[in-house]
Amino acid sequence: MDPADFLRSAENLKRFSRRRFLAGSVLGLTLAADLFVTRQIQRYREDLEILRVRDDDAERRFPSASWFLFPGYKTSWEETVWILNSLRPVLASRGQLAGVGYSNLGLDVDDIVAAVFRYIRNHQLRRVYFYGHSFGGMLAVEVAARLLERGVAVELIILDSSPAGAQDVLDRAMFTGVAALYDAGYRIPSVLRGGYELGERVLHKDERTWETVMDQTLEQLSPLAPSTTLIQAEASYIYHYDVRLYSGALGNTSLAFIGNPEDRTVNYFGAKYEWAAAFPGNMVSTSLVTRAPGPPTPARSGTPASTRTWCARCCGCTPRRSWAAG
Repeated sequence: MDPADFLRSAENLKRFSRRRFLAGSVLGLTLAADLFVTRQIQRYREDLEILRVRDDDAERRFPSASWFLFPGYKTSWEETVWILNSLRPVLASRGQLAGVGYSNLGLDVDDIVAAVFRYIRNHQLRRVYFYGHSFGGMLAVEVAARLLERGVAVELIILDSSPAGAQDVLDRAMFTGVAALYDAGYRIPSVLRGGYELGERVLHKDERTWETVMDQTLEQLSPLAPSTTLIQAEASYIYHYDVRLYSGALGNTSLAFIGNPEDRTVNYFGAKYEWAAAFPGNMVSTSLVTRAPGPPTPARSGTPASTRTWCARCCGCTPRRSWAAG
């Protein structure tokens, strides 16, 4: 380096204050620590796990019956347990509670079928019920069809706001792009995750306040959030799902569709019609409606962003229960 250039570079260093230098260093260290923690947690969750939610009363009353919750798009293990606990007053009146914790390596249906089958055998379950939350309903139907081939019949599948295919997902632009990247072998790097999450929520700003947009974006950047690989795999699964493949493959399994006619994520009327058309002999109800009471409230208030009311008639109960929808 020319001595004059060296001296000019040294002079320019004086323009950076110690405070800015220290702030940048702290930010860099914080990011490095967050990435380290994220890698550790996501490595721990590389194995699929059946998440059991203990309920002593349900286990005593129904030792051989259990629900399996198939969580929706981008749902973490913690949120899966939270949803199960929210549904506990209704579901525990029929069986024990368990949820599928998807692997951060991606969505492998073979592994899910094997894990659920193994859990059923290990716990000597004779009555099995599935609860499919959003895209989880699509997965629940496929798993039920494949379990029947192994001699295990699922008695009931609840399809909670579940699309019957990609055509039922409203505003599919970003969702389709994520699936296309995954199918082409590209994975969204962690450094771009924040921009992707923020952009997706801004596109659906009509459903959220700006504070909610930022809260949900930061939540997806948490070390506990599902990996980008899993999210892309879920998007690809939804994009390629063909409900007609499972028509006639469920035996005597009963299906019930519930949803919100004002849903801005899933086409309620289209999904309800397509599920009923694919399973005319299995569908026992499409009339139960959930609702969201007005605009989301700020997260700091402690009030859930939305509340759904579900009539539990499909599960053999008569009272109406409310549960918070994440």
